[in-house]
Amino acid sequence: MEAVKDYTVHIDSKKRVTLRGALYQYYNVREYANGCIILEPRELTVPDSISARTLKDMDNAISNFKMGNVSPAIDLSDF
Repeated sequence: MEAVKDYTVHIDSKKRVTLRGALYQYYNVREYANGCIILEPRELTVPDSISARTLKDMDNAISNFKMGNVSPAIDLSDF
């Protein structure tokens, strides 16, 4: 496979590297013991549905609310 871009970068004082002309905002990084670093582009998307685990947690929260098993009210009058 031929390289599309070939340039030298350096790590800044906060251990960051700047990618010139990056096509994506997010990348998955994999570092290997031999020094190789692989960047795979990631696109954040809205999930198609709510997971079963999240729905279960929501059902438990509503059940606790209906039984009165809730934390004390928070006084927001200072704000």
